[in-house]
Amino acid sequence: MLKTNPSKEIIDTNAFVYPDLNTKDGLEDELDKYTRTAVEDIKFSLIIKPAIISFIALIISFFLDLSSVPILGDITVEIAKGLFPAWQPEQTISPYSFWWLPVVIYALFLFLAFLAYNKLKIEIIRTPASETIDRIINSYTSVIDSISTALPLIGAAILLISIKLGEEVFLGLSVPFEVKALIVLALGKLFEPVLDQLGVEFQNVVNHVTDIKDRYFSRIQIENSRNIIKQLAAQNSAVTKIPEISLTDLEKYKNLLEQTARLSQVIHENFDSVSSVLEKMNSVQSISGEKIEQLKMLANSISQASNSLSDEKTLTGLKHLESIVLKK
Repeated sequence: MLKTNPSKEIIDTNAFVYPDLNTKDGLEDELDKYTRTAVEDIKFSLIIKPAIISFIALIISFFLDLSSVPILGDITVEIAKGLFPAWQPEQTISPYSFWWLPVVIYALFLFLAFLAYNKLKIEIIRTPASETIDRIINSYTSVIDSISTALPLIGAAILLISIKLGEEVFLGLSVPFEVKALIVLALGKLFEPVLDQLGVEFQNVVNHVTDIKDRYFSRIQIENSRNIIKQLAAQNSAVTKIPEISLTDLEKYKNLLEQTARLSQVIHENFDSVSSVLEKMNSVQSISGEKIEQLKMLANSISQASNSLSDEKTLTGLKHLESIVLKK
């Protein structure tokens, strides 16, 4: 069975050990083993590269704060003094510190990504399909986008309320919270490539499982086609097999061909004769009805004469006439 790292762009599916072509259950077992191995090779550490941008944004968030930040202290005030040396800060209002808000939300995003990773591993092993990946990635992306969008809206509401409550609430609570909420919104947008990368890695597994199935059924079709061609070739060879012919048989066959040729010539000559006779008959004038009546009368006269010759008196008279002639 193929051992591979699905985090690579190309997986050598040619190394997959195909089961017996006549056992579909064997294919399912091998694909299940392959899918499990490929999914287990996908590590959660693959999110490091796509998470670099969002992590840099998290670091920048420590420098954008109206209050004191651990280790860095009043970093925003120090930056302002560096930009404007003559500026002196007013310490009338001490704002609340919300430096932890982006950190907590970013940790929540990582936790949601881990949940999506585990969910994908379970579902892809069970049913390797692109629809499953899209459904899981879209659901967790929607959760992250909702959280990152909701905080700035909540901060805006607090900001509007604090305007009426006074400057201390406005500058001490609402503005610092809204600043960090906007940073959270940026972190949520920058974190989306992490989930996209998870979807791509698991999609590679699904694509290669599909490719293996296609190759398997293509091999079945090729084998079936070869078997059909072999059967047809065997049948054709059996039908077209020529028996052995002796010299005597060839001589008889030759004589039959010569007799057939002579018979054909005689038939052709007879056909020409018949054609000429038919042409002559067609050239003869048709017999009129009057001539047919005369022929009937002649036939009747001959018939009567023949009947008379058969009478005894007529025969006796003819004999006497014969004796008289002979005496003369």
